[in-house]
Amino acid sequence: MNKVLTKQDVNRAGLRWMVMPMSSFCYEAQFGQAVVYALAPALRKLYPDDDDYLAAINNHFKYFNTQPYMCQIVLGAALGMEEQLGRAGAETIQDFKTGVMGPLAGIGDTLFWVVIPTIWASIASPMALEGNATGLILWTLFGIALTLFRLKFFEWGYNLGTRLITELKSTLQVLTDACSILGLTVVGALIPSVVSVQVPLTLNFATGTSMSIQEQLDKIMPCLVPVLLTLICYKLLGKKKVSMTWLVLVVLIISILGSALGILG
Repeated sequence: MNKVLTKQDVNRAGLRWMVMPMSSFCYEAQFGQAVVYALAPALRKLYPDDDDYLAAINNHFKYFNTQPYMCQIVLGAALGMEEQLGRAGAETIQDFKTGVMGPLAGIGDTLFWVVIPTIWASIASPMALEGNATGLILWTLFGIALTLFRLKFFEWGYNLGTRLITELKSTLQVLTDACSILGLTVVGALIPSVVSVQVPLTLNFATGTSMSIQEQLDKIMPCLVPVLLTLICYKLLGKKKVSMTWLVLVVLIISILGSALGILG
């Protein structure tokens, strides 16, 4: 196949996608506008004829929604298919986008919204909480690396085209499962170092002895209160009517009242 698009054209499409998805999001087409914006210059080069170009644009200006980072792979593959199949492959390209956006959304949400940021934050945040500038540097480097990685995602998808899903689907699933297990382990270890809640109450008995509530809780399980608080917040976030903002306010109010009454510390 004779290549029409250069590496610069592909990278340009990837950059245009990165700055647009959340800026043009709407409920009717979701990321449809961003897809058109990202691919338009490359499609113009592939289809010099105005009618073919407009037909290609309209084919992509449809409902499309998946995890934004994984979009890089899908759109890169779609662009490679446009170059390979031309206008005759319009339906195939659209079917491909529709078929993979669901499975890749699950993979992308797990990896890029939860697992990878959590693991990296578990390294950087304790340093930042201690006033160590290394924590800020590590988080900044993470953002830069993620941006460069996303550009490679687009180029990777373009080079692999439809082979991406058929050849690497099992590998991606294994990677996702492994990262999920690691992420859950890190989150569990992160709770006692980040969530600080104690019960400073002391019970005084007529015999002259006393008992510290916190010491008794620690004997049952160290950091029991932070774990229970995290579990309650996690369960509440699963409720439809509970938003993150509402939960933060409730925790803040309980913390202030508990500290004022001497119940929490």
